[in-house]
Amino acid sequence: MLRDVLIQKGLSNREAEVAELVSKGLSNKEVANQLFVTEKTVKFHLTNIYKKMNVKSRAQLIVWCLPHLGFVESENRVEANGANSATAYNNQTQTIPAGSATVAGTTLPGANNGIGRNNGNSDIGAMGM
Repeated sequence: MLRDVLIQKGLSNREAEVAELVSKGLSNKEVANQLFVTEKTVKFHLTNIYKKMNVKSRAQLIVWCLPHLGFVESENRVEANGANSATAYNNQTQTIPAGSATVAGTTLPGANNGIGRNNGNSDIGAMGM
């Protein structure tokens, strides 16, 4: 769907492919590897994409493309379901990331309750490790 919209905006098929992959968070190197081209070619396509889309940066391109990506549309459908939409939306967005954390006083699996944790009392150093 995104690719069709980009082509309607005047992008070539290849430029639309590049824009779609960039919008999904791939780096220039990753896009180049996936499309079997050089990074220089990806940068060339991005320059043309920016001109045709009238955007100045990768970030602006991604923001422009967001409404046309599939996951944004599914959230809009959940919100449009009526009275239960708030409950459905809240259940959908309360995803807990992996790792150690405490949410609303409940210790999540894998959390160590601060035992052996840094707690901010030691000097980590210039590298932030």
